[in-house]
Amino acid sequence: MTTTLLDLAKVIRSKNAGPFEVTFDIMFDDPAKYERVKKSGVINAARIAELYRVRVDDVLVCRPYDPAVAFKVTIRRPVGSGDIEDRDVYGCQQHVPLMAIEVPA
Repeated sequence: MTTTLLDLAKVIRSKNAGPFEVTFDIMFDDPAKYERVKKSGVINAARIAELYRVRVDDVLVCRPYDPAVAFKVTIRRPVGSGDIEDRDVYGCQQHVPLMAIEVPA
């Protein structure tokens, strides 16, 4: 049985990490759920690159952070914040694709 990251994580959010990067936080209030996601390996640079249509090299950070019971992911923005082609100047609407990641039992 699988479930989505949305059902397991307490908070999934995104925000700018400067004008050229977006950072994502995936936080859990249950260490068992965090460990389930961590052991599954579904949060990895290749998956993030696929979801955000960037090169794997553009995934700058993708790692669990045990003390916070969270994952941290940072990617290069395809265009700078505020650029004429930018669709989300604050980077706060970019977390949605993460919610649908399926996590096996």
